[in-house]
Amino acid sequence: MSSNGEVLFSDMSGDDYQKPTEIESLCVNCGANGVTKLLLTRIPHYKELILMSFSCDSCGFANNEIQSGGKIQEQGIRIEVSIANQRDLSRQVVKSDYATVTIPELEFEIPALSQKGEITTVEGIVSRAIAGLEQDQPVRKHMDPEGYESIEKFVEQFKDLLNLQQKFSIILEDPSGNSFIENPTAPSADPGRVEKHFQRSNKQDHMLGLYTDEELKTQEDLEKESQQHEVDSLDEEKLKEEVLHFPTNCPECNAPAQTNMKMTNIPFFKEVVIMATVCDACNHKTNEVKSGGGIEPKGKKITLNITDSSDLSRDVLKSETCNIEIPELEFQMGGAALGGRFTTVEGLMENMMEEIENNSIWGGGDAAAPDVQERMDRFKERMRKCIEGSELFTLILDDPAGNSYMQNLYAPDPDPEMKIEEYERSYEQNDDLGLNDMKTENYEETS
Repeated sequence: MSSNGEVLFSDMSGDDYQKPTEIESLCVNCGANGVTKLLLTRIPHYKELILMSFSCDSCGFANNEIQSGGKIQEQGIRIEVSIANQRDLSRQVVKSDYATVTIPELEFEIPALSQKGEITTVEGIVSRAIAGLEQDQPVRKHMDPEGYESIEKFVEQFKDLLNLQQKFSIILEDPSGNSFIENPTAPSADPGRVEKHFQRSNKQDHMLGLYTDEELKTQEDLEKESQQHEVDSLDEEKLKEEVLHFPTNCPECNAPAQTNMKMTNIPFFKEVVIMATVCDACNHKTNEVKSGGGIEPKGKKITLNITDSSDLSRDVLKSETCNIEIPELEFQMGGAALGGRFTTVEGLMENMMEEIENNSIWGGGDAAAPDVQERMDRFKERMRKCIEGSELFTLILDDPAGNSYMQNLYAPDPDPEMKIEEYERSYEQNDDLGLNDMKTENYEETS
């Protein structure tokens, strides 16, 4: 949505006609003027897209292209899936322009920016690789017989994968975070799928066109900064009382919005930072909570038995590193799915339901397989009963950073329905939090 309230990305629908924008542009084939048509749309359960179509009446040249219109995620994503049966081959794959696809068993890789983004399947990726390898084989057979034989053997290995004569794995690594591979067992955990988020390197940021303010500063900017010494600063007491405001963009419609930030202290827990954004253009509201302190020495696991509807009104602070689990529903959700939230148990359940209904990564939507859709419908029905308090369940918050909290109704006495455990983090959890690469001694020395 633009600053004047006009909708930029509207939902793709067969009922409402969306008129594309037409721009006169140069034809790269003949040099005459052609017409480029642009359509900004949003596919339900996916994201914003820019559809482009060019045609030239002079020479008949035409071209079509799709580009992402959504935002780049805060972290990159790496998904590794084991392919063992026909259902695995039909897993849906959303691959952005910046994604790298690797098949380790064949030492085969499709580099980033070598193909346009697409929505396909695992079988589609392998089939497209075979087609690309076979494209020039008739010519190569006469010009380079040895190369022809080598590629033929390689193609046969690909065909063996499609025929499932051996198990193989496919790795999708996308620094933009806008790719995913379907979980056919959603909402349950996928035993053959390993997903990991990672911090981008400077090289990956630059590939995405992301630069820090320091990298964009000119010599003139540096000279102006050196002349500016008087800066109004907030001391600790003022900071606790002050509600800070800073400009941002709405995560839903990308219109200019304002985020309010406030530091507050939660009794029997710690200091946290609460951020809330309200968009005047589309009325979208969002809130996020971050710990005001650092990472705790140990991870924390909170288990709450919901035995009464009053338990749904307990306050909950879920950090962005906290994983959620409901054993009775065989349901798990990673910390990055919802981000940091300060709400109630009922509110957290509503947030999870909203995420499942709006995000196709959970297997819903028009393109879902019938068995997945049926399983999702049963799951949503049980989830709704839990939210309404008509079904008892167990809620587990597992936070490796130890920065999550659930209200103890019996404080300062122990809560009989709540169990809090502290544990030593694994190497993988420390790696996800960036602790393994952190240098705490002699950090001023260059390594």
